[in-house]
Amino acid sequence: MKPDNDTQISKFLLLGFSEEPELQPLIFGLFLSMYLINLFGNLLIILAVTSDSHLHTPMYFFLSNLSFADICFTSTTIPKMLLNIQTQSKVITYKGCITQIYFYLLFAGLDDFLLTVMAYDRFVAICHPLHYTVIMKPQLCGLLVLVSWVISGLNSLLECLMLLRLSYCTDVEIPHFFCELSQMVQLACSDTFLNNMVLYFVALLLGGGPLAGILYSYSKIVSSIHRISSAKGKCKAFSTCGSHLSVVFLFYCTVLGVYFSSAATNSSHSSAIASVMYSVVTPMLNPFIYSLKNKDIKRALKRFFVIETAKGQ
Repeated sequence: MKPDNDTQISKFLLLGFSEEPELQPLIFGLFLSMYLINLFGNLLIILAVTSDSHLHTPMYFFLSNLSFADICFTSTTIPKMLLNIQTQSKVITYKGCITQIYFYLLFAGLDDFLLTVMAYDRFVAICHPLHYTVIMKPQLCGLLVLVSWVISGLNSLLECLMLLRLSYCTDVEIPHFFCELSQMVQLACSDTFLNNMVLYFVALLLGGGPLAGILYSYSKIVSSIHRISSAKGKCKAFSTCGSHLSVVFLFYCTVLGVYFSSAATNSSHSSAIASVMYSVVTPMLNPFIYSLKNKDIKRALKRFFVIETAKGQ
């Protein structure tokens, strides 16, 4: 007997990580802690950049945008997951699922493009230092961020429109903690060939393109640093892009790790656990990477809190 198609399906069930009741408080506490660390850490970065005029430079402008994208990225999935655990419900509406996918893809793509833009900024700063202020004008910086928003938004819109053409069976259980695009495509009863083709093409274009841009920028950066004669000069040049390189490495390694682990094990549960790394852990670690070894950020935050404390007295 064939499953009934239901194009007007109203809800899905997010299975999450475990159905055991005794593990729910632990999962809730763990994800709430990671979300709050991510939220406050990235807010502090934005606060430091906006409050200190010394940080009104292209590098920190892009960093504050990355922090904002990271906050929004985790906010599309974690609050709904925490709410479901708290209310002991696994339900998410069809419209809510499509909305979640749209914003998840939007901010994931924005993260990717901003990391590429930041690599270009470091490329200009190290390879063309004398022309840096001429090239990296505020107008260009704003345009680069705007283009990143537009491309990410159009990609999200395309993927969601492709998803809306699919019909679903009575089996509406999603083995994930959020509405993940590939899982939604797999659950469909209708033909998904076109959706899969678009999914792979976009992943190759919008994933491989920025990665190629980052690798090209850093190949030029390494070549430029290699030509510097003094060891002190090399360390100073590399220190300006060390944090960004760490974030890029963490982001792409976790994304590729999720892809290869899910391909190797063919397990939705393993994929859900692995996706926590790039969707929750990486945004949480970014503020630590950029602030722990960044004297400018620490100085700006210290100055801000000293001023606020003086005002309160």
